[in-house]
Amino acid sequence: MPSGVPSGVLSGDGLVWYAAYGSNLHASRLTCYLRGGRPEGGARAQPGCRDPRPPRRDVAAVLPGALYFARESAVWGGGIAFYDPGAGGAMPCRAYLVTAGQFSDIAAQEMHRPPGTDLDLARVLARGRDRLGPGRYETLVCAGTLDGLPLLTFTAPEGLAGAELNPPSAAYLRTLAAGLAQSHGWSRRRAAVYLAGRAGAAGHWSAQEVLTVLGGP
Repeated sequence: MPSGVPSGVLSGDGLVWYAAYGSNLHASRLTCYLRGGRPEGGARAQPGCRDPRPPRRDVAAVLPGALYFARESAVWGGGIAFYDPGAGGAMPCRAYLVTAGQFSDIAAQEMHRPPGTDLDLARVLARGRDRLGPGRYETLVCAGTLDGLPLLTFTAPEGLAGAELNPPSAAYLRTLAAGLAQSHGWSRRRAAVYLAGRAGAAGHWSAQEVLTVLGGP
């Protein structure tokens, strides 16, 4: 589990952990943000990062809080994954060790902004949260540290309580489940139970329906 909230200022080549909890749980999906390209099952290509090198490391991690599905994805259709660090529970993620510049470019693409400008991470490192705008993924979160380095991610500003929930598409669920298998070694059944129980999916997808979409046991 991550611990602490660091403070300070990072240069673009300083290292941080990017905590991915949505489609970027899958390594090939993250590669589209690093090198550019369109993910399998997705409808939109990404321009990529200024620095296309792969992460130095990646590890399975768990953050306190909850995953939920809301808004509408232009890539997958249906709701997309967001993180509420203030909600109860625990959320599996995949932490990628990248430069602060790479994190800035990944975040920009998720925010539907052009990559190429380093984010000022001083506020999120000092406060644990920094709202850059009202849009999807425009709120930065520092969930603590991992091996002494900041563990950063991004989410929507409203949180679970204020979200307009929306069930995810089958293609998106398949990508998340594949990412959970890659990073945490989860079976399809375990992933189906977890995903079907998240707010936004619950009541629209049953665990059995998700398992069928994933191809069964």
